Amino acid sequence: MIDRTPREVLRPVSTREIADAVRTGRAARTEVVARGSGHSTEGQPLTGGVVLDLRGLASVHEVRDDRATVDAGATWRELLDATLPRGRTPPVLTDHLDLTIGGTLSAGGVGGASHVHGTQAANVLALDVVTPDGEIVSCSPSRRAELFDAVRAGMGRHGIIARATLRLIPAPGRVFSRKIAYSSPAELIEAQRRVRADHVSGQVKASGYTLKAVTYEGTAYEAARLPDGLTPGEVECEPEVEELSYLEFADRMRPDVEELVAIGEWDRPHPWATVLLPAARAAAFIEETMRATTPADLGLSGVVLVKRFSPGWVPMLRAPSDAVLFGLLRTASPGCRSAAEMTAANRELHERARALGGVPYPPATTRVPGFPVQAR
Repeated sequence: MIDRTPREVLRPVSTREIADAVRTGRAARTEVVARGSGHSTEGQPLTGGVVLDLRGLASVHEVRDDRATVDAGATWRELLDATLPRGRTPPVLTDHLDLTIGGTLSAGGVGGASHVHGTQAANVLALDVVTPDGEIVSCSPSRRAELFDAVRAGMGRHGIIARATLRLIPAPGRVFSRKIAYSSPAELIEAQRRVRADHVSGQVKASGYTLKAVTYEGTAYEAARLPDGLTPGEVECEPEVEELSYLEFADRMRPDVEELVAIGEWDRPHPWATVLLPAARAAAFIEETMRATTPADLGLSGVVLVKRFSPGWVPMLRAPSDAVLFGLLRTASPGCRSAAEMTAANRELHERARALGGVPYPPATTRVPGFPVQAR
């Protein structure tokens, strides 16, 4: 959808090399963009200036019981590979593990456990940041707190995250995943508020609204019951139950990705639109949007997400304190709407969301020559 050819691509292998590149770019008034896995919604890692490919900085430096220190170019998969042998996991994981840590922290980072732990950015203990002046700064809630708050969900506008120290919690050995059907977005959102589970998410499908509630550990008998907080009278049928290892559950997207690659959908344009809505107004917004959305508007492999959560204290996210993530993950498949038509529909969705107090996710960025932008 967006095509830019950079003047130069650099792969730094140290924080000092990032700083040198940023200072050089600032002096030349050249845009410097940090690129992770390139998994962006609006071409954020593309530039006519300088691309910093942070995948050259992908080491996990230390894993302790309560924290891990890792380079920003490492993926959540690579971090999990280092923490699981110690029985530890980040509290919040992205659905797709092959995103970089620096990228999702710069966006905020929403996952199925965000209703318990907030965003990934809310679970950061400390950061090493390269500022737009090329200064290397260590920051945390008690040290240079203003910079710490500015770069988390700041999309690189106030600096490039080079290294992060992240909170860890005990990892379960296995999980029980349940799918429960609802007939309206209001019922789904209310169920997400009341259910007591470790991972909660929702999707809109042709058959209706589906809640996924995942609990860690437990027994098969407990898994066959409805999750705590829900009652038998509110669901039409028994929930589907699946038992998985924690790693299988965390990496549940891999078979879907492999299938999408095989059928050619993975490489098609994906004009995704995601907004964070005030929970009190989300159901009506979602219902109105879905009434006007056809299969051709989503594409053959399009997905619609609904997730109620608390963003946590991350000022730059500017999200409602009680938020519902609503995502139309479109694919411009053959015979469906074009990428341009889907992009126009996304702009309209963003404007409607802003009118009722919502915000786009990831946060909108302002591209300024000489200033870095960090993308996933």
